[in-house]
Amino acid sequence: MAAPQTRQLSSLDGVEMLSIHVVNDTGKNESQEHANNEFDYSQRGQWLRAAVLGANDGLVSVASLLMGVGSVKEDIKAMIVAGFAGLVAGACSMAIGEFVSVYTQRDVEIAQKKREKAKRSSEVHENEEVAEKEQLPNPGQAAIASALAFSVGAVLPLLAAAFIRDHKARMAVVAAVASMALMVFGVVGALLGGTPVVKSSIRVLVGGWMAMAITFGLTKLIGSDGMKI
Repeated sequence: MAAPQTRQLSSLDGVEMLSIHVVNDTGKNESQEHANNEFDYSQRGQWLRAAVLGANDGLVSVASLLMGVGSVKEDIKAMIVAGFAGLVAGACSMAIGEFVSVYTQRDVEIAQKKREKAKRSSEVHENEEVAEKEQLPNPGQAAIASALAFSVGAVLPLLAAAFIRDHKARMAVVAAVASMALMVFGVVGALLGGTPVVKSSIRVLVGGWMAMAITFGLTKLIGSDGMKI
């Protein structure tokens, strides 16, 4: 009588262990599916940073430049030429700076991967080479994104100033267009990056206002008739 009871208990234990194993596998699968469904916003970090910062820099730089030139000169041609020069110079500077920065980051990551590979077997190296190359940052892509984003941001205040002849109205329109564009860039950057929209938009807007106000005030001070240089 003891033997059948022992077999019955053993079978019950096996069933319980099997059911626990199935439950664990189901939980792991669900957690893996949940992790796959969640989007990693850090993957957008490289191109998002280059695009948003480039657009903001282009907008703020050229708008501030137009405000500074407009504080001492009412000639529309002087404002447009200065703004266009700022667009070209800024786009080139952003592209070169982003290229150097991302290429340095790429070199650091490659050196780190080489140190990690030295500790592993040679068979694993061949299987991981393709995946690691895809994960490395692209300096050319970051440079082009920065230059294009800077140009897009910089052209907005230029277009706003190009079609208005009255000086005071031109200055007001440049400030208004720059403010609206800063709000849009702040919202877009927050939505793409998964950060608070209101906080991000206000931060970008206030920063742009400060840049334009400081440029306007200092340029007007230096360019005034009473100040001798």
